[in-house]
Amino acid sequence: MKGFISVFIVSLLVSVSHASAVNPDVESFLRCLPRQANPSSPISGAIYTPENPSFDSVFVSYTKNQRFLNPRFTKPLAIIAAKHESHVQATVVCAKNNGLQIRIRSGGHDYEGLSYISSVPFVILDMFNLRSIDLDVPNKTAWVQAGSTLGELYSKIANASKTLAFPAGVCPTVGVGGHVSGAGYGNLIRKYGITVDHVVDALLVDVRGRVLNRAKMGEDLFWAIRGSGGASFGVILAFKIKLVTVPETVTVFRVNKTLEQGAANVLYKWQLVASKLPEELFIRAMPEVSRKSDGNRTIIVRFIAQFLGPSDKLVAIMNKKLPELGVRVEDCVEMSWLQSTLFWDEFPAGTPTDVLLERPTRPENSFKSKSDYVKRPIPKEGMEKMWKSMLKFNNVWMQWNPYGGVMDRISETSTPFPHRKGNLFKIQYFTTWTDDNSTDTSLDLMKELYEVAEPYVSSNPREAFLNYRDIDVGSNPSNQTNVEEALVYGTKYFLENLKRLMAVKAKYDPSNFFKNEQSIPPAFTPN
Repeated sequence: MKGFISVFIVSLLVSVSHASAVNPDVESFLRCLPRQANPSSPISGAIYTPENPSFDSVFVSYTKNQRFLNPRFTKPLAIIAAKHESHVQATVVCAKNNGLQIRIRSGGHDYEGLSYISSVPFVILDMFNLRSIDLDVPNKTAWVQAGSTLGELYSKIANASKTLAFPAGVCPTVGVGGHVSGAGYGNLIRKYGITVDHVVDALLVDVRGRVLNRAKMGEDLFWAIRGSGGASFGVILAFKIKLVTVPETVTVFRVNKTLEQGAANVLYKWQLVASKLPEELFIRAMPEVSRKSDGNRTIIVRFIAQFLGPSDKLVAIMNKKLPELGVRVEDCVEMSWLQSTLFWDEFPAGTPTDVLLERPTRPENSFKSKSDYVKRPIPKEGMEKMWKSMLKFNNVWMQWNPYGGVMDRISETSTPFPHRKGNLFKIQYFTTWTDDNSTDTSLDLMKELYEVAEPYVSSNPREAFLNYRDIDVGSNPSNQTNVEEALVYGTKYFLENLKRLMAVKAKYDPSNFFKNEQSIPPAFTPN
């Protein structure tokens, strides 16, 4: 790996030093914007500075993680809430010319806040106003702007067709730009794969401020923005996605087991069968801390499922493949695909689907997440060690998301997202807290749980999922990109695809303008 680092290291250090030497001039940046934007779409109404009374509310509304509202984190010098593609072009050109770093935010769900915090002078390019969705039902495609949310996309699709869907996540407030470009997934993963497997075109503003579609950007750059997060290469304006077919009726269930009810035995059996079930069936297992009626704490495992078919067929499959869970007909609920999105986000039964169109106003709590990939069943003694660690938290859960199905049939190099074949399931670890005084303790406990899990997950490297951003797997300072450090986190996120991503970066953004603490560095590899 180190053999190809030196090829570009000198020029990389020069480019970083040059960028650092430029004195950021926010006043010149602000004067530049109206000159660069399209006069027919004035940019003045899209600019928020700290003097603007709406600045704080705009910043907070799309700041999903409360811990990054702490005063020790630097706020942006300005927020450009683009309303037209020329506003995006102007922001890129003016920021580059004036030595300002930009952070690109679509929904604010970046787990480590890299889309809206930095330790150097910066501006946020916020995409939340760019939210149009143009469906082509006969051709089963849609152009979706980056600032749209998954809830808006799902509603639009369902209003036009009862049998079309898009395989993405279950949180309706997630922004399309970050979720799709980071290789988002959801409960259709085993049948249809992940978001980037269904992206057929894109619009991107590059480092020169040009708007490029797939034909203009070329296949190498188009490959790179489908799974790398996109923000290392430019600003995603929109994706053209291919929709998938679902039945008019899907079936869901939620069945819980405590340790006292044999949850560990059921979960072990789940590990053996969940990735081998019919690909129409997705069963998530969620171990979490729960309080018993006597006040003592225990671990409960929630088994949450979605089946692309009727309940009687689902129960027959469960009785044959996982009878230990004891799923009954009365546990199952048949509903439309759109209604199932409410079920997965744990809205009460009967909630109007209009709730999917709601947008956030401020963060609810602080949180920390981590991820792992599991290739062999975790033994019961390993699970017991995890439970012991989890019981130290006030509020913690894990998601065990099964693989298999179509994921075993898609090449690891088809997109930058490499975590496909050979995985039984993916783990997300997640803890939340509301008291700022609990931050350090919560972060330390999460590191402990992650260490406890280490013997039972992927290794060399220990793989990680980009959309569950985790600064602990390696990072650079805000305005530096050390290739050696980028290899640490980049290999965990992208495995062997990192080399190709670095070469594409060197070709299209050699001065490393688009960067953050976990961005892809520009570096050439030998032939």
